[in-house]
Amino acid sequence: MVSRSLAGGITVSVLSAALLLAAGPAAAQGTIPVRVRIIKGSRQGPPAMDPRLRDLAGQLGRLAYQRWDEVGQENRDFAFKKPVDFPLPNGAVLQLTLLDSRRDTVTFEVKVAAGRTSSRLTISKDQRIVHQVTDERNGEAYFATVRPWP
Repeated sequence: MVSRSLAGGITVSVLSAALLLAAGPAAAQGTIPVRVRIIKGSRQGPPAMDPRLRDLAGQLGRLAYQRWDEVGQENRDFAFKKPVDFPLPNGAVLQLTLLDSRRDTVTFEVKVAAGRTSSRLTISKDQRIVHQVTDERNGEAYFATVRPWP
């Protein structure tokens, strides 16, 4: 005969293992896959959209820039509270830190030390954020798009 506390412990262990396996390898390692794209918006030149940015046309079309170019893209696994640096074409560094994850949302801290900017972004699983990460200079600015679980 198996005691109730032993049976309950086995049930909890089996359920925990099943949830860990269902969540996949990223969750087992305590990481979340994220796609980060660096894009440049410009007020100069003829209106144009880099073909790689067509999926962002709705979001970018609402901003005051007329020309959009993708200048970098990376897929990375983010560990909690471990900053990840992304160099920007203007020499600054974008630093993203995964702060929190709840069910289908994640929260990042976004920093660009050169611009003395810092903010927090909370993103749902099926969404992406377009966030300006540099001040405008000569009619141009850099933006980051962040999409968890791409």
